[in-house]
Amino acid sequence: MDLRTLPQGLDAEKRCTERRKRVEEELGISLPHLAASSDVIGAADEHNCEQMIGCVALPVGYAGPLSVTFSSGEVGEIHLPLATTEAALVASVNRGCKALSQSEVKTTSINRGMTRSLAFFVPKDSETFAAALKERKADWKHLAESTSGHLNLLGFDIDEKDDHVFLTLALDTDEAMGMNMATIACQAAGDWIAQELLPSTGRFVTVAGNVDSDKKPSLRTKQKGRGFDVSVQAIVSAKTLKEILKTSAEEMAGVARAKLRAGSTVAFALGRNLQVANIISALFIATGQDPAHVVEGSLADTIVTVEGTSLRIATHLPAVICGVRGGGTTLPSQSEALRLLLHPQTSLKPKQQLAESIAAAVLAGEISLLAAQATHTLASAHRKLAR
Repeated sequence: MDLRTLPQGLDAEKRCTERRKRVEEELGISLPHLAASSDVIGAADEHNCEQMIGCVALPVGYAGPLSVTFSSGEVGEIHLPLATTEAALVASVNRGCKALSQSEVKTTSINRGMTRSLAFFVPKDSETFAAALKERKADWKHLAESTSGHLNLLGFDIDEKDDHVFLTLALDTDEAMGMNMATIACQAAGDWIAQELLPSTGRFVTVAGNVDSDKKPSLRTKQKGRGFDVSVQAIVSAKTLKEILKTSAEEMAGVARAKLRAGSTVAFALGRNLQVANIISALFIATGQDPAHVVEGSLADTIVTVEGTSLRIATHLPAVICGVRGGGTTLPSQSEALRLLLHPQTSLKPKQQLAESIAAAVLAGEISLLAAQATHTLASAHRKLAR
């Protein structure tokens, strides 16, 4: 099917309609519900999706407000747009927001940067090559940073394995998620390194050598972090546990010992949490983030401890990869959802506030599901809301 050669002068809606019509005629099927108007499509068929034939509508539910004390010390009430087809999820997060808003939710974050790993084949003199990479850092750093006015090197790692040397750059990509920025920067650095530093027996293999574990789970990412490394915690009183979550600190801690500690150990789980991926994916899809980065986001650990009659619950998310510029954030619906999530704006940079807001939402989901399991109401909730 030729979906590229289209009549001149068509707007976004008509281009998608024409492509969809060709698919329908070629396959003999009808796809009317993929249709979307220009105000929904935005610039997606020009900047986000090749050979676009329409849009898939996803329900977006609201949860909140959730009171959060950000790392800046400012307190704000966040509002959560959750794009999901999983019944009971929005209700669960909303209950968690209600419980946590009677406590103090605190967030902290560190910008670990967007990482990209260049792979070099170096069959001889790999140690000499690795030393040269360190000595000539200023040169390849300049090349990388010169590819964008919104990019700075935060750090780098050099790893050797068999006859390969990997150079992993961690880059501050300003307000963009920055995967494409990092790739372009690393390609420029790699081309220069291949020409100036690589032995004649070696070669520049690829700009993406998997040490960065982009969109893949790895112990490396869990330990070193990627994007924003965010921690969130709250101490929930016995009164709140009883009145809103219908349980106690001891009962919830018992579930946590079985599920998060023992069960996760049996499974060799990289993420010892309850449902972190659920909340991250719902917020990512609603606000135009790259949903594949839910993989790294799910490498999170939730820790539950009893303090008197209260419950301390904390989640550490080493890799929240998000942005407020570019990609899907520019699309009409996603842009609106992002504005909702970032309202009101704090003194934090918007991308950092977004990462901390996502973490706070995650904590709401964690405490609500933990309570549902402690009270044995998980199945009944799904029976009531999902059928």
